[in-house]
Amino acid sequence: MGRRRRSLILALALLAVPAVQARELRVCADPNNLPFSKEDGSGFENRIVALIAKDLGAEVRYTWWAQRRGNVRNTLGERDCDVIPGVASGVDMLSTTQPYYRSTYVFVAREGTPWATVNSLDDPRLRDATIGVQLIGDDGANPPPAQALARRGLHEHVRGYTVYGDYANSTPQKPILDAVANGEVDVAVVWGPTAGYYARQAGAPLRLTPVTPWLDGAEPMVFDISMGVRREDRALRRELDTALQREAAAIAAILDEYGVPRPPPDTPQTAPVPGGQ
Repeated sequence: MGRRRRSLILALALLAVPAVQARELRVCADPNNLPFSKEDGSGFENRIVALIAKDLGAEVRYTWWAQRRGNVRNTLGERDCDVIPGVASGVDMLSTTQPYYRSTYVFVAREGTPWATVNSLDDPRLRDATIGVQLIGDDGANPPPAQALARRGLHEHVRGYTVYGDYANSTPQKPILDAVANGEVDVAVVWGPTAGYYARQAGAPLRLTPVTPWLDGAEPMVFDISMGVRREDRALRRELDTALQREAAAIAAILDEYGVPRPPPDTPQTAPVPGGQ
């Protein structure tokens, strides 16, 4: 009876111990922004986040928020999450990890056309081309290629395709690649990950060529990409840095799978995206 009583007391004591909750990695991301993120987890940033969470022994909990201006303030700033993946290294509003990839804007053109060999913003052929460009808005926050083309007096040749896209479309950033494939524009200047992913789905063979010069005035065409946390979350940033370093090979494999163009390691590092998020 004594042994049975001790076993019962031990069992009751174990029941009284609170269950250890799994660690959460609280992430904010856009629910409809392929190839980067999507609510079903099919974006490459989703895949990288899952990899890092596993490395840290954590479970991912997403807060979904469209990638619009003010999204950092309305998500991380409101403490709805602790991490935002896929931000430009050194962006003003955040403390950013070491970069886990670098990409570049690229020219996209149909193979076999005169535009397929364009590789410079100063190529005279652009003066005879219809040029597709990704646009953000009319508040001075347009991406570097749009500003570079405007400085060259090519604004009348430009046809804009919004980065934010139509949320009724399951692939809101794809239209600019479709426009090249179907001849709506002769050549487009597109952020590398978007171009690399959707070029594989185009209805015509497309060539992607990194934009030169890599630095046009104050506007870089190449960006290092990091994860962002609140400035005070130094311990979390250090943890993420360590995990990103440990998983570098697996991250590279994911980026290759999604066709993300990555400049050689000796390409100069870049400044933050003008204006931040």
